[in-house]
Amino acid sequence: MKIFQMQCKMEIVRVLRNRYFVFWSLVMPILFYYIFTNVVNTNPQDEAAWQAHYLMSMTVFSVMGSSMMTLGIRMVQERLQGWSTFMRITPLSDSVYFAAQMVGQSVIHLFSITIIFIAGALINNIALTAIEWVMSGLWILLGSLPFLAIGTLIGLMKKVETAAGVSNVLYMVLAVSGGLWMPLEIMPKVMQNVAQWLPSYHYGNGVWEIVRGGAPEWKNILLLVTYLVLFMVLSKYIRRKQEVA
Repeated sequence: MKIFQMQCKMEIVRVLRNRYFVFWSLVMPILFYYIFTNVVNTNPQDEAAWQAHYLMSMTVFSVMGSSMMTLGIRMVQERLQGWSTFMRITPLSDSVYFAAQMVGQSVIHLFSITIIFIAGALINNIALTAIEWVMSGLWILLGSLPFLAIGTLIGLMKKVETAAGVSNVLYMVLAVSGGLWMPLEIMPKVMQNVAQWLPSYHYGNGVWEIVRGGAPEWKNILLLVTYLVLFMVLSKYIRRKQEVA
């Protein structure tokens, strides 16, 4: 347990030192939130509801990107630097190593959620109940698991450049198509239909329902769990194939 805790602590420190993480996961979402709620006039019918909705969208955007890019690219770098090989000769098992990475990343996500929530509350005086704040944070934290699984898939790539390019494109496509940048209702019907099957939409929709005073739909939970299992099984299968090769 002590080894596991030390590994988690090391992972957290490494991420916080990453300027790439600070920009994509903290600065950019907060900047977007300010622009689309204070600079760009979207003429919402209920301004307070829109501000709360978009705050959650940008928080989901932050955590989703951190899960895929920060974790995935770091895993590729570690393997190329021989870190993964070195870990095999230590008492730390592969399972503990990967678990520590995911736990460390989740702690970072909690930090990101807190910072962005505080920024949103200060920028637009978002008025949510304590239960809505807590439930929103928990949903965003737990809902990131399928995207962490995507991060482990990206981490299996052979080059950092490839991992960075693929993760960036995938990140942006999922964010836009999932309705995180703009409401799904104003998109073409085809994109609305496609979004119903994307993990990013169900991730965002769960927290949108919470700030509207409801709860995540069963479809949101079912789709995210299905994607989590699918990506984890695929990641484990590819990793074993690479080890044999």
